[in-house]
Amino acid sequence: MPHQLPTKPVLTLAVAKLIAAAAEEVAVENQWSVVIAIVDDSGSLLYFQRMDQNANSSVDVAIAKATHAVQYRRPTKFHEELLDKGNMVVLGMPGMIPLEGGIPLYVGEHVVGAIGVSGVRSPQDTIIAEAGEAALKVYLAD
Repeated sequence: MPHQLPTKPVLTLAVAKLIAAAAEEVAVENQWSVVIAIVDDSGSLLYFQRMDQNANSSVDVAIAKATHAVQYRRPTKFHEELLDKGNMVVLGMPGMIPLEGGIPLYVGEHVVGAIGVSGVRSPQDTIIAEAGEAALKVYLAD
């Protein structure tokens, strides 16, 4: 019998656009101008969207949040909470941005990418990112 390599799901551009659209919808409803970044499972930028009237720094922060979430396979809020508890080691970890707003995207047990949002307060960034995450779950349930 020939050897088989494992297979894994992949986040496509079309699905990344769907995730970003759901996130943008929540931002628009709340009149929040944000940057939305979606990375693949390697942390490479797959889709990027910058709404009007936000800070230039939000571009790099959104991408960093998404990259952090996929590399560490957990929401950026996890590391923010560790830092809040005094765990300064977090600051020395590579690619770390311990601010809410980055969420890994799962298909079953597989991390297929992540969404990062920046532009408003970190808890609001998370609300927007969670809308994108929820859109992926709805898409997968259909």
